[in-house]
Amino acid sequence: MPPPPSTVLERRRGRRVVDGSALSAFVPLVAIVPVGLLALAVVWLPLWWLLSVPYWWVVLAFAAGAILLFLRPVQAVLLTWVLGTRPPTRTEQVRLDTAWRSVLQANHLPPSRYLLTVLDSDELNAFACGGHLVVVTSYAVDTLPRDELSGVLAHELSHHLGSHTVALTIGQWWSLPVLLLARIGFFLQSVAGAATDSYARESAALRAVGGLVRAVLTGLSWVFLSGLLASNALGNYVSGASEYDADRRAVDMGFGPPLASALRRFVRDEPPRPRGVRGRLVSTHPPARTRVARIDALGRSRGVTAR
Repeated sequence: MPPPPSTVLERRRGRRVVDGSALSAFVPLVAIVPVGLLALAVVWLPLWWLLSVPYWWVVLAFAAGAILLFLRPVQAVLLTWVLGTRPPTRTEQVRLDTAWRSVLQANHLPPSRYLLTVLDSDELNAFACGGHLVVVTSYAVDTLPRDELSGVLAHELSHHLGSHTVALTIGQWWSLPVLLLARIGFFLQSVAGAATDSYARESAALRAVGGLVRAVLTGLSWVFLSGLLASNALGNYVSGASEYDADRRAVDMGFGPPLASALRRFVRDEPPRPRGVRGRLVSTHPPARTRVARIDALGRSRGVTAR
């Protein structure tokens, strides 16, 4: 006789799976990887000229570096530095531990599996990154009641359990050389413009050369940024499914009501939703009202009681 569904669900809690949202999250890589390869080619050129290093060595070494981002010690140092997060203060640690403990217990997970960090911000927000990192804003830690903070943390843990952060982390890694070269390009464009204004005022030929250099550098910078912007737009477009999946897991854990309560805090001040395809491309999350309604409906249909 098979075990009841509740028993099966209990056994599955805390296990990582690869769901449809995790697979669709790889769509933005279609936009960022080509410009990332182009950026690596720019980095490779001096290496090839000095050391005759094959281009694909650089590509393979860089791609292998993404694997390191999924190691917890690397995330504790590198990702926290890139994201600008910090360890919780003693007071924040007490609040987080109290809320986080119930989430871990519901999923039969040890405290050492994931790393909680704080982002100084006046926004009520949290997000998951890498393979073990959960980031909560200082405002969320300070203002959310314990049960609502547990609901938010359960949602972010659900992103990890659904493997939603894998493609996101890889995309962030490939965006690093793109951002670097774009910033260098805009910096050189500013330098070229200042030099032209300072030294070429009396020469039409030099002004023309300076203008051409500025135009070329600006164009190259926008080539790199276009891939990044396209990747972000695609990521925003497909992110809705992952948010709903994470909400569903939080409901199954028993944290649906507190998560819905936390989301209701967004509803009052939530700006008007953009309309059309373009609006959906710049929107990073589904409407909070819709998420609350779906969470409440899921809780009723599944008879999941709050913890």
